[in-house]
Amino acid sequence: MLSLLISALQTQANEHPFRSIIVVLLLLPLTYFLTNEFVRRKARLSGFDGPPGKPVVGNIPDIKYNAAEKYREWSKIYGDVYQIQLGNIPVLVVCSAEAARGLFGQFSQALSSRPVFYTFHKVLSNTAGTTIGTSPFSESLKRRRKGAASALNKPSVASYINHLDVETLAFVKEGLEYGAAGDESVDPMPMIQRLSLSLALTLNWGTRMGSRNDPLFHEITEVEEEISKFRSTTGNLQDYIPFLRLNPFSVGSKRAREMRQRRDVYLTKLNKDLDDRMEKGTHKPCIQAKIIQDKEAKLNKEELTSISLTMLSGGLDTVTTLVAWSIALLGQRPDIQEKAVREIRKMYSEEEILCDPEDEMKCEYVMALVKECLRYYTVLRLALPRATVKDITYQGKLIPAGTTIYLNAWACNMDPKVWKQPDEFMPERWLEQPDAPLFTYGVGYRMCAGSLLANRELYLVFMRMLSCFEIEKGTEIETHPVKGSSDATSLVTLPHRYEVRFRPRNVAKLREHVQAREKELGEC
Repeated sequence: MLSLLISALQTQANEHPFRSIIVVLLLLPLTYFLTNEFVRRKARLSGFDGPPGKPVVGNIPDIKYNAAEKYREWSKIYGDVYQIQLGNIPVLVVCSAEAARGLFGQFSQALSSRPVFYTFHKVLSNTAGTTIGTSPFSESLKRRRKGAASALNKPSVASYINHLDVETLAFVKEGLEYGAAGDESVDPMPMIQRLSLSLALTLNWGTRMGSRNDPLFHEITEVEEEISKFRSTTGNLQDYIPFLRLNPFSVGSKRAREMRQRRDVYLTKLNKDLDDRMEKGTHKPCIQAKIIQDKEAKLNKEELTSISLTMLSGGLDTVTTLVAWSIALLGQRPDIQEKAVREIRKMYSEEEILCDPEDEMKCEYVMALVKECLRYYTVLRLALPRATVKDITYQGKLIPAGTTIYLNAWACNMDPKVWKQPDEFMPERWLEQPDAPLFTYGVGYRMCAGSLLANRELYLVFMRMLSCFEIEKGTEIETHPVKGSSDATSLVTLPHRYEVRFRPRNVAKLREHVQAREKELGEC
């Protein structure tokens, strides 16, 4: 029977070649479509509800813009843990604090890996490798996490206070000079980016970014901003629809390769410069040098680069995003500024306007302000996705090994079961509930290793900025975390560009103290 069918098809092809080609061209996409739909439906996780998807693409069109907020809306219909489909891939989405603690806490080791995305892992990262946060679970990852943990624990963070002192002082001086002592409104983003980048470079390689006019400043900030888009869990269709990868003219893949090549150049330069300083014995204490000199770490060149990338991208993401949103908000909330300054003055008089960088974060209101900014302006609203390394059972439902799981950190931070009026910005809530959960740094085994350092950086920035300046809005800016997002498809969501005035609370005293502190640091 089969031989007769083949013979008939061969006869048709020989007698009507053009018609046969047309039929084949029509049958191929239809066959692909039908086969793919069978595969897509079969891939769905049994027992988990979720929104219906469209053929081939699944739920991708629904979450193209502001996925975290869309997932939060769906949780009101489908529950705290439900499934979506991105192309053929089923994904579990976790949208409440209770479910996050239950799933990521109870099954921490089982959720210790990351899924591999074609654009980021195969195209962008195939030379310099991935950050610790984006790497799938492996023995190499365990070594890198151990190395990073030793460089980012509490004693190590305390040893970096001098670096934080230098960079936050430079930030204050820049606010004073760039804003003409409050006479001019300025776009604070270049100041914030220089602060973030210089801290990352100093802590990891022992080299400062003293000026935002440095060509390397523009190159790194531009490339890292573009790379952040490729880390987006929803912005690259070819990650979920395999046949799109066959397109030789893919703009996304071309752009990813370009960013990879440009990043390789400055990473090579930074690593080589540190190697040269270490050989000469002129290097300053830094994370990279500490790990290189740690005989027990046993990290190869690629693993060291992974830690460098982690410090660079993590520092830029967290500090830049939080400070950008926070300054915008503070410019419209003089009431919060007044409360903060009142509490700061209980610890430091105007004669101590720069505050003590080693005060161990003792100003409770400013620490509450930092936490509220971290909650309200969640940096990674969709925390970097997890992948299960073995089968687990959650509430009687099987989650197979290899399942992708999203922690909707934004939804968890806005959980009404944890917070009253979660959509309101209220630092005081952290004074009332100091031990409440915060999901900005993730939860469980793969949570951010740099959270202690980030909190210390943000605290000192806020202390000095508010002690030295009254922040006045220069342009109107929407500061709501959803309405005010400049690009809701990005991995990290920044506000639109805006201007503020950094009006010194006491110009003469501030200039005097900045000059004196610069002299002290220069003599150290």
